[in-house]
Amino acid sequence: MTQVLVYREIREGHRMEKCPAKTWAFLQPRLKNIDGGNLVFNTNSRMASMGSPFLHPGSISEADRLSIIHLKRDLQIPTILKEHDEDDEGYSEGKVVNTRFGSFPHTTLIGLPWGTQVRASKVDTGSRGRRTKKQDKSQDKKRKRDEATEQAVKRRGVDDRGVDETIVSTPAEATEEKEAVAASSGFIHLLPPTPENWTSSLPHRTQVVYTPDYSYILHRIRARPGTNIIEAGAGSGSFTHASARAVFNGHRGEEEVNGAAAEQKKRGKVWSFEFHEQRHQKLVEEIKEHGLKELVQITHRDVCEDGFLVDEQSPKADAIFLDLPAPWLALPHLTRSTPPPKASHASSETSTPAANGSTDAPTKSFISALNPAAPVHLCTFSPCIEQVQRTISAMRKLGWVDIEMVELSQKRLEIRRERIGIDNGLQRGLQTTPASVDEAVTRLIEVEGSFKSFHETGEAKKKDRSNPNSREKIVESLVDKKVYKEGALVHRTEPEVKTHTSYLVFAVLPQEWTAEDEERARGKWAIKIRREGDKENGEVIGVSKRQMKKAARQAQKDKAVAEAGEQKVEENAETEENMEVENTEAKKEDTTEVE
Repeated sequence: MTQVLVYREIREGHRMEKCPAKTWAFLQPRLKNIDGGNLVFNTNSRMASMGSPFLHPGSISEADRLSIIHLKRDLQIPTILKEHDEDDEGYSEGKVVNTRFGSFPHTTLIGLPWGTQVRASKVDTGSRGRRTKKQDKSQDKKRKRDEATEQAVKRRGVDDRGVDETIVSTPAEATEEKEAVAASSGFIHLLPPTPENWTSSLPHRTQVVYTPDYSYILHRIRARPGTNIIEAGAGSGSFTHASARAVFNGHRGEEEVNGAAAEQKKRGKVWSFEFHEQRHQKLVEEIKEHGLKELVQITHRDVCEDGFLVDEQSPKADAIFLDLPAPWLALPHLTRSTPPPKASHASSETSTPAANGSTDAPTKSFISALNPAAPVHLCTFSPCIEQVQRTISAMRKLGWVDIEMVELSQKRLEIRRERIGIDNGLQRGLQTTPASVDEAVTRLIEVEGSFKSFHETGEAKKKDRSNPNSREKIVESLVDKKVYKEGALVHRTEPEVKTHTSYLVFAVLPQEWTAEDEERARGKWAIKIRREGDKENGEVIGVSKRQMKKAARQAQKDKAVAEAGEQKVEENAETEENMEVENTEAKKEDTTEVE
């Protein structure tokens, strides 16, 4: 069990007033005690308050941890929740997230179960604007002057009044934060950080590998807990986060449920490489903030020149993902044995780099970056078909097999009911045309009545100004009329269908298998056929009925072919004998005529 501090300052009632009823009902069964003003509860997750939120998000949002704010489909904002405004942005409510649907103080987002719908708050967004540049400059000057005075006093030790300023200190007065008040409209949903949510919300630094692509890629390269994956071209880190979750096989030092030591398990790891220095630095910071440093090792390198070894050690990769402009230049570094030396060409594109990026490959001992004890699965991500052609050509030369190219196209389907009518207000999926003749006649009578009243009295007939989208009308339509059951159930594709992203090329590099390995395998696993009763013609044990039927049909065919062959041989023999007899008789007749 792990104790996690959730709500602080409970005795003053600061957090309790902001705790919604549903949240309190969710947390109350999990409460343990109140210790020193801190509300403590139990959780079954060992890593609920430590480790990566991508692996152990817990059941509620916590301060100083990543959360995803869901505004609408394909629009999400990642944010680290803060209890206090450490950046001093000027909001009296503390740290605030401003969106198109309203403002949301972080204090209203901390401690909520994932998936909670959060109402917007009334936030004075103009408070920051009222701090003019002149005031900011004067405050900066005053702060610098105070710091200089404090340093001078500390160096002197005693002020003019004889007071030792090195001992006496006055704590800074913290600005008191206001309680957030819910607004009348606007809401968001609070989601946990997952690779799927992170892909939709991350800052784009390069082309992103989206969820449909990387889910299929991880399946095809057989990524599973304990796998070592090489990723070349990390970019924005979308595939990095997804592969880290796929290879995660527990933390070091923890124990299994059955008591076995976790150190015996194979630990998975992602060996990521990035050529661009700024993207590399940014990705290193993100991986550290997200708690994935144990699973991901990022190296700043050009793998096409320098290979995949890290500190002269092999990653022993089981799977490889290459998101590079020229993946065929990196393939010579992904071999099990020393490849042939590169040919001397003037063009760098046509040349092949030496193994592991070393210029003296023949003199140094070759170290393979691949796992020698298992087949290695590879995937390349290339936007152009010309890249695919050159990559496949290099794969065939280097011994890769089962080469296949795949293109994925994502298409979403929206299922809803289409209703027709003019009496239900402006609702989604409703066509503003009469649903029946009676409804059309009623509408015409209403229009004609208003027209006649205007010409007779000079005033238009007052209409019912009640809002058809009010809460009362919506509840009435859902509960009494059950409008959600009306209309035809239809499905339509999204208006903007995402087309081509990239071509995926998959290949497998088999495990090296020599004649000695084959001999050892045959000696260890001899080929034996067991028959019933140890009889030669007995039934074969361990063969399915389908295989037996297939073997019987094949035996009949072989027997028929053999019999036909024998019959043909006999016929040929008879024909030859007849021809010999005829020739002998013809010779006798010729001899008689000559005499």
